[in-house]
Amino acid sequence: MIFAAAYFALWLSVWMLLSWPPDIKDLLTGVAAALFVSFMTNGVLRDTGPGPSARRSARAAAAASAWFLCYAAVFLWECVKANIDVAFRVLHPDIPIRPGTLRVKTGLRSDVGITFLANSVTLTPGTTTVDVDKERGYIYVHCLSIKEGQDGVPAVGRFERILKRIFE
Repeated sequence: MIFAAAYFALWLSVWMLLSWPPDIKDLLTGVAAALFVSFMTNGVLRDTGPGPSARRSARAAAAASAWFLCYAAVFLWECVKANIDVAFRVLHPDIPIRPGTLRVKTGLRSDVGITFLANSVTLTPGTTTVDVDKERGYIYVHCLSIKEGQDGVPAVGRFERILKRIFE
């Protein structure tokens, strides 16, 4: 019950911040959206082991929530940098692109963690997750421009370090 209330408060806060300045329509819509999202994501920050002891303690859940806020800040920063880079490449007279696909090793093992990582890469302009090989621990990322000798995507490492603290 505490998890559900915390999720509801988190998602309602996010909604209200995104719809600022608030009014009654936004509040009612936000309550409905927060109820739906908190119901759908109720088990995201919980352990997946058997039995009731698998739930994280309140301290661990609070730490994961704090790391999620850190992740959101890092994700937004990476998106801003990628948008500037893509805009530069599009507006440059020579259009300096060199597309290609990279195989990137990931240490994430949980389905939710891998999904967050893959979606974060895809939502960052200039990169798209093409495939995930969970058994071998690889994600395949198509990049708008690859430098000579590049063997990874810097944003993946930044996302992965934080996602490990949240989901694993």
